[in-house]
Amino acid sequence: MSLIKFLTSKAFLKQIILAIVAIIVLSFLMLKWLDYRTNHGSFVTVPDLAGKSIETAGILLKDNQLTMEIQDSANYNPNYPKYSVIEQYPKAGSQVKEDRKIYLILNPSGYRKVEVPIVVGRTFRQAKPTLEAIGFEVGKISYIDDIGKDEVQSISFEGKPVNAGDLLPMTSKIDVVLGNGNRGIDEE
Repeated sequence: MSLIKFLTSKAFLKQIILAIVAIIVLSFLMLKWLDYRTNHGSFVTVPDLAGKSIETAGILLKDNQLTMEIQDSANYNPNYPKYSVIEQYPKAGSQVKEDRKIYLILNPSGYRKVEVPIVVGRTFRQAKPTLEAIGFEVGKISYIDDIGKDEVQSISFEGKPVNAGDLLPMTSKIDVVLGNGNRGIDEE
């Protein structure tokens, strides 16, 4: 039998039609099974968790058949209570499937502690940007008799002396004592 006679025979055409019908039926059944298995078309709205405590957020997510994943945060936000949600992904109002993980970023208990740089012996012009770049604020500035005009003589935090290497919370106000350019002795 030649190839052309075989391709045009009734037996071959019957097998091709059966194969096409089988593929269509299997595809239809597979799509229906996927719709059922993945809850196609059913979504849950993500609640707004901003400012909520971790316990409250957990209850809200559980009520909406969602799960939470807590991610670490080093960015303290003073506008939110400690250990409350400051960010979430997906955002509030998004449509997601059931049992979807909602990633939460919590507000830490306070600003992280930062090491005080070496500023004593440097000019105020050098010390101020160094302190501000790390996250400190320059507080009260006072002067004492010293020949080094505007040279940092000492620094303090809340009235206590601070040394280079000490750890202080970010945004701390550091008071600076500068030299006024006078020798500090009576010239007679």
